[in-house]
Amino acid sequence: MAETFGSAAALLSLRSPDHPVVCIRPHLIEERARRVVGAFPGDVLYAVKCNDTPVVLEALWRGGVRHFDTASIGEVRLVKRLLPRASCHFMHPVKSAEAIAEAYHEHGVRRFAFDHEDELAKILAATDNARDLELFLRLAVPGQGSLLSLTGKFGVAGEEGVRLLRRARTVAAAVGLTFHVGSQCLDPEAFARAIAIAAEVAHAAGGVDHLDVGGGFPARYRGDEPPFEAFVRRIQGAVFAHRLDCALQCEPGRLLVADGASVLARVELRRDQALYINDGVYGNLAELKWIGPLFPIRLVRPSGVVTGERAAFDLFGPTCDSIDSMPGPHWIVREVKEGDWLEVGMMGAYSNALRTRFNGFASSEIAILRDPGWYRPQADLAPALAA
Repeated sequence: MAETFGSAAALLSLRSPDHPVVCIRPHLIEERARRVVGAFPGDVLYAVKCNDTPVVLEALWRGGVRHFDTASIGEVRLVKRLLPRASCHFMHPVKSAEAIAEAYHEHGVRRFAFDHEDELAKILAATDNARDLELFLRLAVPGQGSLLSLTGKFGVAGEEGVRLLRRARTVAAAVGLTFHVGSQCLDPEAFARAIAIAAEVAHAAGGVDHLDVGGGFPARYRGDEPPFEAFVRRIQGAVFAHRLDCALQCEPGRLLVADGASVLARVELRRDQALYINDGVYGNLAELKWIGPLFPIRLVRPSGVVTGERAAFDLFGPTCDSIDSMPGPHWIVREVKEGDWLEVGMMGAYSNALRTRFNGFASSEIAILRDPGWYRPQADLAPALAA
């Protein structure tokens, strides 16, 4: 069981850690989940790959999330062990036959994604040609508007999509279409473009029962990213414009948990404007490299938060690998020195979920914090404070 503290400074004062700590704020995750579930006109599936920490999954459940986008049999097992009444949906388009069989026969999974005729045949064989399957065809859509494009690995288009959807209709209790516009999407129009593609396939194949608009909804790292409600309005408008009469679902990950955690990392060396810290790309901070210097960072000591003039720094992780670098500008209080702690905010998504044991750096400590989340945009702070 993770220990609970009132703040990061209190944690440092009482524990004096010598390794990174992931600081989870379950009350913020719960509040965010309520807001997202209340705003979306359909089922909200949490993308478990984003952060599968049990305390995170339990907070999402308390916030009203009842459906989970699981990409492996390991994720299915975890969710069903922690939350037996949860619905798991196997939305990875490529799965092993053994994983499909266990998911269907042992865990009650009925909703499966595919994007190839051999995968469809595999699903049917592994479920003994079950007649209660809900099959979702993954479509290829453009990735413009997202910081991390997810095009190229999954998805079909055009006539092939129509053919596969028609085939699925003959063997499934219900059929759907799904897509993913890319991670940290900043443009609601990306969803409208993808829905237009889905509508063309759906109408040509005789309609669908479900439309899964995927994930990619942005976390508000800077505070000027469009709010979730703006994406919902555009999605609803596009569905209406293209005359799609079907149930909706979405698969947010980052949106639901990003502002629910921070990471504490200690400065081991300062070399001019370069800070060498005890966490990095192979640990909890991979997104500081792959997404860039969007994350709010503050200087914390056991005595409290240090404020003052800020300067631009580059960050380097603890391993011997030169890839373990997080180029700036990361804006940090200028007086930072060896032994100080950096608290990186907005680190609930793809932080400890991506952590490795590379080079022997394998800290997995988690703490619970009860503060309101200093890094959240002012517009998002009010609900948490009221709660």
